[in-house]
Amino acid sequence: MPERQRNDLSIYDDVAEKWWSDDIRWVRTLKNMVPGRLSWFDRFIDWDGKAVLDLGCAGGFLAEALDERGARVTGIDPAEEAIRAARTHADQEGRDIHYDVGFGESLPYVDASFDAVACVDVLEHVNDLYQVLREVARVLKPGGVFLYDTINRNPVSRLAVITMAEDVLRLLPKGTHDPAMFITPAELRAGLEAAGLKPGEETGLGPRGVNRRGDPVFGRLPSKAIIYMGVARKP
Repeated sequence: MPERQRNDLSIYDDVAEKWWSDDIRWVRTLKNMVPGRLSWFDRFIDWDGKAVLDLGCAGGFLAEALDERGARVTGIDPAEEAIRAARTHADQEGRDIHYDVGFGESLPYVDASFDAVACVDVLEHVNDLYQVLREVARVLKPGGVFLYDTINRNPVSRLAVITMAEDVLRLLPKGTHDPAMFITPAELRAGLEAAGLKPGEETGLGPRGVNRRGDPVFGRLPSKAIIYMGVARKP
């Protein structure tokens, strides 16, 4: 039997019509991660009135949460059907969020367009990590902040994300990730510095319990062995 495709990003378009339905467990899992991320990200920026890019926005969970905080949000993602779902839901909710189809390696925005770039569950999927980081630095205003999370590369993260989350618990579809594309904190810090960004604090992110549906609830963790969040600034 041929090995299944890894880093399969077609899953986001495949479920776009049900993105906001709460019918699909792995999509609910992504939604459940947003409050845990923002409870830490909020420490580094007052979102109100800020121009913010949600890089790799998929169907818009983080973008809408940032809109709730008063940010002027632009979302971009290569998944056209997911972007269509994001636009539809934003229109239904009366949210003024701008969505584009595009790739992080070539952002369709002028230099110094954004006060902040948020990039979650994305960097471990991109074709050229260092080009994405250069583009992030380019579109950030001086003093702007880059807020991200990604997956560490080590045997523990492979066990947790591939074996358990994808293969056993089915919290994610099989083939979502390629463990070879996971990124160590040292590699990411080096890439940030090479792009002209100043790395800041890092912390872990992971399950802190379960909700009434039996889905994991996420928050800050001391260990960065699996998922870690970080912040960087443009001087």
